[in-house]
Amino acid sequence: MTQNEEKVLEALKNAGKPLRPGDIAEMTGIESKEVSKTLKFMKDAGTICSPKRCFYAPSE
Repeated sequence: MTQNEEKVLEALKNAGKPLRPGDIAEMTGIESKEVSKTLKFMKDAGTICSPKRCFYAPSE
């Protein structure tokens, strides 16, 4: 897991609710384009899920 993936997962777990990519970028300090790439990769890997359009949460 890359450093960005760890930061994104940590932010999602700490939030306790699904977040938008922009919120994740603000919380982690990662550029939003990078956050979007990381989210897509993590979703494909099954690390996170998208409970509704444009929102992301950790997979159970």
